[in-house]
Amino acid sequence: MKISREWATPLTIGAFGLMSVTGLLMFFHLDSGLNKLAHQWLSWVMIGGVATHAIVNWPAFKRYFTSSRMGRAIIGVSAVVLALTFVSLPGQKGPPPQVLALRALTKAPIAKVAPLAGRPVEELIDELAKAGINLPSANASIDSAAPDRGLQAKAIAVIFGAK
Repeated sequence: MKISREWATPLTIGAFGLMSVTGLLMFFHLDSGLNKLAHQWLSWVMIGGVATHAIVNWPAFKRYFTSSRMGRAIIGVSAVVLALTFVSLPGQKGPPPQVLALRALTKAPIAKVAPLAGRPVEELIDELAKAGINLPSANASIDSAAPDRGLQAKAIAVIFGAK
């Protein structure tokens, strides 16, 4: 398929609409359903749309870096703001509380997690095994059997009954 303005620009416009609406909904804590998931995954559509739009408009795109002081200033400020997003705020120590809680759950022996779920240890070990997460004993942790976050999330869903 040939890259053309006929579809690259509408793709960019459509993706921008998706990103801006879902982003605003998340910002104001009004997101529901698949808003957050769509925002995260459809950002790839936005990247594709912007990339194809830049390709079909390459001569004009290059001018923003060479002959437009305002263009360079805006791009430069945007780069600085992006760099600053990687800096922690004063008083911000470590990951958010929900991440700390999940780490504690995944690192604790399953025998200590079972009472939190209100389920017998043996039942959890069996359910986890059916889900492909094999714990050799009640002293094993989710982290030891499922080192990646995807499997850990699956284990948490099994333990706390999310189907």
